[in-house]
Amino acid sequence: MLTNSDVEKLIEVFATRDEVKEILATLSTKDDFSKLLTSVDIYAGKADKYFQEMLLLANKVDRHEKWLHQIAGKLGVKLEY
Repeated sequence: MLTNSDVEKLIEVFATRDEVKEILATLSTKDDFSKLLTSVDIYAGKADKYFQEMLLLANKVDRHEKWLHQIAGKLGVKLEY
């Protein structure tokens, strides 16, 4: 048979129904996770596009640098950098 003291000890250890409801109310939902995943996907897409543009720009700069060296060679100018 449980005494009042035993019940009080159990109440201290276990969460009440209201405490469980409060904890559940603060948990993330599938919708929250879906929104986060969508945001990450959008950012990843933008980052991928940015890196592709940077790669194209680097190739363009390399091509221009090659042309400048060819022109300098034909003009007899030594380029220093």
